[in-house]
Amino acid sequence: MQTVAGAGVVVTGAGSGIGAAMARRFAAQGARVVLNDINAVAVAGVASSCETADGGTAVAVPGDAATPDGVAALIGAGRAELGEIDIYCANAGVARRGGPEAGEEDWADSWNVNVMAHVRAARLLLPAWLDRGSGHLICTVSAAGLLATPGSAPYSVTKHAALAFAEWLALTYRHRGLVVQAICPMGVRTGMFDGSDPQMEKLLGEAAIMPGAVADAVMEGIADGRFLILPHPDVAGLYAGRAAEPDRWLSGMNKLQQYLEDDSA
Repeated sequence: MQTVAGAGVVVTGAGSGIGAAMARRFAAQGARVVLNDINAVAVAGVASSCETADGGTAVAVPGDAATPDGVAALIGAGRAELGEIDIYCANAGVARRGGPEAGEEDWADSWNVNVMAHVRAARLLLPAWLDRGSGHLICTVSAAGLLATPGSAPYSVTKHAALAFAEWLALTYRHRGLVVQAICPMGVRTGMFDGSDPQMEKLLGEAAIMPGAVADAVMEGIADGRFLILPHPDVAGLYAGRAAEPDRWLSGMNKLQQYLEDDSA
């Protein structure tokens, strides 16, 4: 069982939603937390709102955790503040609507934030982690990485890639002390899913949970070391069904797509 008290933790996308909830929970359990977000005002506000246990701290380091320079600056600042980064939460994400017709910028932003931010962080973190024989990467993937999300090809595709990268890291470096975990919730009431999109409300409204429930699941997952952290337990069964009977699963998903397109439903 792993404890977070005293750990040096970086959380990206910590200005709101899941990232803010995780940062507050880490600080409340005595971790030393660096909060990052591209929105400097928001992340500073979250940092100041954190209630810290003995030894816990919360410091805002605003910036872009997706670009190569931004990731390097964040990790440099994190090490300067914490001494070493024990847990890195690659949580920042974007959700862009559409399919193949979505613009090049939407696809590029989705790839950079949802996938390459994880790759770029791992590239810089791994050498020190492997040298000392311990390190912990937590990737916010979403159930879209295990299943799919109607209405957003950029999100579904890049979240699948984020899961694949997390799996690759885990299978490659587990024996060298690296812990990798993937958080895969369904609907969560964040800025991405704020009730303003009628189709998303039809899809996930009743099942949507609050960010704090995701933070609870993350702490439980850290304690037992499981790879998949599933704040919505039903996702496990859906994932198994998708693998066992892919044609049946695709047929069911297509029916769901038709339901979402039906304005009378």
